[in-house]
Amino acid sequence: MSTRTQWWCAAEGRTSAFVLALTAGLLVLTGLVLDGGLALAAKVRATGQAESAARAGAQAIDLAGYRTDGALRLLPAQAVADAQAHLAAQGATGTATATEKVVTVTVTASRSTQLLWLVGITSLPVQSRASAGPTTG
Repeated sequence: MSTRTQWWCAAEGRTSAFVLALTAGLLVLTGLVLDGGLALAAKVRATGQAESAARAGAQAIDLAGYRTDGALRLLPAQAVADAQAHLAAQGATGTATATEKVVTVTVTASRSTQLLWLVGITSLPVQSRASAGPTTG
């Protein structure tokens, strides 16, 4: 064999810059896949928490007003309190706002990274918002 075809067989103990760059690139790509998947799962969880808290708040119906004129309205202060209580029961952090028609809940969370910390990204913020209103049926 000529030296031209044996360059890849040499056992001189050197690591080429290409192999180092390729390894670093694969590690970052693996980190993006792993931590991106974990962040997506955290986003799905935050969405579920926001939706369920909004539904809990949407149950604060003004029954006296409904019985009087048949209009379906929320008690905004009670709706916010119910949504916040639901978030606290789930261990979630977020805010709730309400009008007479709709409750809106925003859940915020932060997901620690598993591999991206190697490139300086230690956490990924996650935020999700959901709204719910009273309905008849």
